[in-house]
Amino acid sequence: MADINEALGQVLVKYRAIAKISQEELADRAGIHRTYVSQIERGLKSPTLSVLFQIATSLNTTASVLIAEVEQTLNDIHN
Repeated sequence: MADINEALGQVLVKYRAIAKISQEELADRAGIHRTYVSQIERGLKSPTLSVLFQIATSLNTTASVLIAEVEQTLNDIHN
């Protein structure tokens, strides 16, 4: 599970950088706390499905795109 959380964190950092927004801006857009965004990005927390959808919308993408990238990241780690 830790690998999944770490992979999701990497993906979120990447998409947040592409969007050129801070953790605080992402948190505001998604309606969650900035420290929660930080914990997700560091692989310490795993968001609920509804929070993942909120984050994806805030990053102008979809949850399925984020999940597909997490899967690819996991494949890269294990190969």
